[in-house]
Amino acid sequence: MINLSYLLQFIEEDAPFGDVTSEAVIPEGTRAKAVIIAKGEGVIAGVEEARALFGHFGVKVEVRKMDGEEVKRGDVILELEGDARAILLVERTALNVMGRMSGIATEVRKLVERVKAVNPKVRVAGTRKTLLKPIDKRAILIGGGEPHRFSLSDAILIKDNHLALVPLEEAIKRARAFSAYKVVEVEVESLEDALKAARAGADVVMLDNMSPAEIAEVLTVLKREGLRERVKIEVSGGITPENIAEYAGLDIDVISLGYLTHSVKNFDVSLEIIGKI
Repeated sequence: MINLSYLLQFIEEDAPFGDVTSEAVIPEGTRAKAVIIAKGEGVIAGVEEARALFGHFGVKVEVRKMDGEEVKRGDVILELEGDARAILLVERTALNVMGRMSGIATEVRKLVERVKAVNPKVRVAGTRKTLLKPIDKRAILIGGGEPHRFSLSDAILIKDNHLALVPLEEAIKRARAFSAYKVVEVEVESLEDALKAARAGADVVMLDNMSPAEIAEVLTVLKREGLRERVKIEVSGGITPENIAEYAGLDIDVISLGYLTHSVKNFDVSLEIIGKI
């Protein structure tokens, strides 16, 4: 579901007192046609967000490429028709949203395909390393990945700073007592703590900043102790497009990467006015 009120904040930020250029130059009531086109190859995303924004300002939108479709340079994504000032008011915000979301979706799709080619059961997930969660999380989904937690309210994830204050087993015990419905995940950096977390009843054990060899050792011991089937195994930290296939070859469940959202390479899209109507 598109959060229009969230998107309109970007318009308010971009034009707090109106678009003075268009108001000065474009006669009131001028109507125009425009298109949004792809300037490269990738997975398009943010189409529904753009449609909601333009539609809010009375611009008619025809969708030519849906969220999740692969596009190439020159493909028309949206056709627009309406008040010229409204089109130009929304232009940059819509392009920014589409560019960011498409960049995320494109990278996610690439990594999901790379991982699935090695191990079809492993999922690729994002993280909370973003301040633009409503659009970034949806972009991950469009690309075929898992969004992970949307917020601190969604699931219990016990991290190193929690464990600096409360012992691991006690933290899991308290988490279990806190809610019968929340997933309990624990971030660990050693074989010893992975075993403690599995024995103490964690649902998910996140192996953080561990090499493939170290993870393989953890998996071997968990299996030997009869603990592997009790937990999902997530790996995170130090994973890149170059080494992700090596991690995917292990008996794990999820690979999470913060760089999907904190190091986005924008996908280039452009709006072009075709003319007056």
